[in-house]
Amino acid sequence: MSTADLECVDLTKQFGNFTAVDDVSFTVPAGSFFSILGPSGCGKTTIMRMIAGFLEPTSGDILIRGRSVLDVAPNKRPVNMVFQHLALFPMMNIEGNIGYGLRRRGLAKPEIARKVDEALERIGLPGIGKRKVDELSGGQKQRVAIARCMVMEPEVLLLDEPLGALDLKLREHMKIELKTLQAAFDTTFIYITHDQSEALVMSDQIAVMNEGRFEQVGTGRELYYRPETAFVAGFVGEANRWRGRVTRAEAGELQLATEAGLTFAGTDHGRGLAVGDQAEIFVRPEAIRIAHAEGDVAHLENRMTGRVTSLLFNGAASRAMLRPETGGDEIEVTLPQSGEFADLGRDDTVHIGWEGAQANAFSAGGS
Repeated sequence: MSTADLECVDLTKQFGNFTAVDDVSFTVPAGSFFSILGPSGCGKTTIMRMIAGFLEPTSGDILIRGRSVLDVAPNKRPVNMVFQHLALFPMMNIEGNIGYGLRRRGLAKPEIARKVDEALERIGLPGIGKRKVDELSGGQKQRVAIARCMVMEPEVLLLDEPLGALDLKLREHMKIELKTLQAAFDTTFIYITHDQSEALVMSDQIAVMNEGRFEQVGTGRELYYRPETAFVAGFVGEANRWRGRVTRAEAGELQLATEAGLTFAGTDHGRGLAVGDQAEIFVRPEAIRIAHAEGDVAHLENRMTGRVTSLLFNGAASRAMLRPETGGDEIEVTLPQSGEFADLGRDDTVHIGWEGAQANAFSAGGS
């Protein structure tokens, strides 16, 4: 019998002639935080609804702790779901909301009270059971919604973009809260989001989804530093991107010539690109070194001079947009935290460079 809490096997969902989920398989180990990350319309919510039982797969299987749940009604599946709009009952107080499912199960009042109190302790909100829903902050409501699910002791908790309705500062705080709660309850979380930051911060494993399929499944570090497809390289994190033709290829190291007349050294990490192939190269803004003196970047394989077109101040994550003097698209560069470029201004001339190993190349198709 499988030791995984959740396993989806060859999962497909079609709506007429449209395939929303296309032969997707994945396994989620017990007690882990698994995220499905992708743009709107990629099929991630459809997967979630099939797991919950709200949609029936066209083909494939869904197993929870080794047992298929395809013939199990939604209210009988060992899963619970937290939505973006938390759907707390405004006519009930907090303990009424959290204990709702337990009352439906017919548990005795003393047992319900005990479980509700335990849940409030675990979410860090002891003693608020008598308060009304509208007396809580957004973050407190989020935790109550999770507690309402967790008292039912589901084997899998499904979270459908639960932070989407919160303001930015609260979302940042709740990323940490959710990861802490997941560890405290030791329950498997399946989380869907289009926000890469949410997925990277919280997840043990992330599946990047595009047009109904998983492009890559891995840790946040693997997706960020070793993307397997051009889509993952462009979707996870920020990246400068150039397209051109391979003019040299040897042992994974290559040279790319763009239509704008730029030439870049890069690596294909074993993808087998050959001379004449159309390719795309991705370079992270933080991989690019910026300098006042040309000699400071002279040792780097890729280097150029550019003019600052705009500055994006964001504290330690501040960046500059540069226009190469040889022409071509703007280049985004992360500014060092040393303060050396604190006085950098628009129209200033700087020199930039990066190693070929930090330029990740993928086939772009075509001829």
